[in-house]
This record gives sequence, C-alpha cells and structure tokens, in this order.
Amino acid sequence: MVEIIHLTSTSSLQKPRRVIKYVLMYCHSGKLVMMVDEKELTLTARDVLTITSGQIHCIKKNLKATGFILEFTLDFFCKDDKDIELIFHNGLFCHFAMNEVIPVDKKDFEEQLHLIQQELTGQPYQYLISVHSRIKLPLVMINRAKVGRGDEIWKPDALFLKFLEAVRNNFEHNYSLSQLSGMLGTTELKLNELAKLHAGKTAQHVIYGLVVSEAKRLLMYENLTIKEVAYRLGFNDPFYFSNFFKKHTQVSPKNYQENHSY
Repeated sequence: MVEIIHLTSTSSLQKPRRVIKYVLMYCHSGKLVMMVDEKELTLTARDVLTITSGQIHCIKKNLKATGFILEFTLDFFCKDDKDIELIFHNGLFCHFAMNEVIPVDKKDFEEQLHLIQQELTGQPYQYLISVHSRIKLPLVMINRAKVGRGDEIWKPDALFLKFLEAVRNNFEHNYSLSQLSGMLGTTELKLNELAKLHAGKTAQHVIYGLVVSEAKRLLMYENLTIKEVAYRLGFNDPFYFSNFFKKHTQVSPKNYQENHSY
C-alpha cells in the first residue's frame, strides 16, 4: 500500500523488478545509476526520479548512494480525481517512458520524507491519513522544480489517466477502444479528444504505444519467446504480433530481444 525505505537497504533492486506501485527515488548523497525499462538514468545529490507503476527497473550501479525510496499504490493515494491528476501532473509518473531526473530543494524535500518515515514507523492514530496528505507535498515540490527550470506546465485530465491505467491493467485482454470506453463509462469520441489534447495522437495510437512499451519490457527482461510475448499481450497470432511490433519500432521483436536482453 505505502512504504518508505533507505537506499542502503535495496537488495530487491539489484535485479530487475516490476511493482504495481508508484515509485519515487530520492538521492541524498553519492551516485546512483538506474535502468528504467530501456533507459539508463543517473542520480546524484538532491536528484529525484519517478517510476510509473508497472515499469521494470533496477539499480545498475550504486556509488555510495544514500536517500529514500517511497512506494505507494494507486488505490492508496488516489482518493479522488484531483489525486489522480496530481500523480501525473507535469508528467511526474508518466506512462510514455518519459522518466527523467529532477533536482529538488534538498532541505524541504528531505524533511517531508523523514516525516512520512516517522508516521509509517510509529503508526500513530490516523497515520495513513497523515501519510496520504504528506505525499502530496513532495509531488508539489517536484512540480515546482520542473516549472522553475522552465518546463511547460502539463495538466492532465483524470479520465485520460484512468484510460491509461485501464490499458496497462488489461494487456492480456487486448481490449478494443470501444470496450475500454464502455468500461470507463465514456465514449470513443471523448477518449480521442483527450488523447489528442494530452498525447497529440488518437486514443488507438495511445493504446498501440502502451502495448509496444510493454512488449519491449517482456522482450528485454522476461526471457520469453516471441510467441509467449504475443499471447501475454492478447495477440492470438504471433506472426501478426511480430508485424505489429516491427511496424511501430522498425525492428523485429527477435532482433530487439537479441540486442536488448538484460
């Protein structure tokens, strides 16, 4: 549900892992080299990295890094649409493989993480309510840091984010846009409007992008055959999956796996 641990206690991150939680990594000192999906990212003192639920990640190199890892589930944090929008505001936890390292104000940021740790350790009365509220402050600080360095402000719509979550949670079903819109109680037209506004493409192409990203994870980290990857993504025909993957990446899944296996 929610957990905070020290970077010095990260044995589980030495090998690639996938958790259905939103992960915030903060480096207090030292240097940390992370792999997130197919991207390598380096954190030094006062840097933050956010990792979206479902992304595969691991520590590639730890050079005396200290700091914190904060993890929480969507169900724990997102009590309403405003919470959902805060998680994805300015692309904080982005489903489009846009992970980035963000420098933050060290003193204020660390203070909030320490307070969250105290609540989770001591578990005083209504501590989970307190933790929920306190998680918002580091997210706001990251947003302010991004705006302060000149990043364009991106305010997502909760329905669009629910759409992304619905796709990610149902890869094996390969749901159509019509089915997804029905699940969300909306229309294909509305999802297309939001997709064009927030991603610059149709909702169907957003789905394609998420499927390709998941295919890359499975090919890179899971040591599955092309046939197994196809079935995991809801493709009944592995040959069709191979053509789909090559169309969107300009490389066959076999060649991708040979060149990127971790």
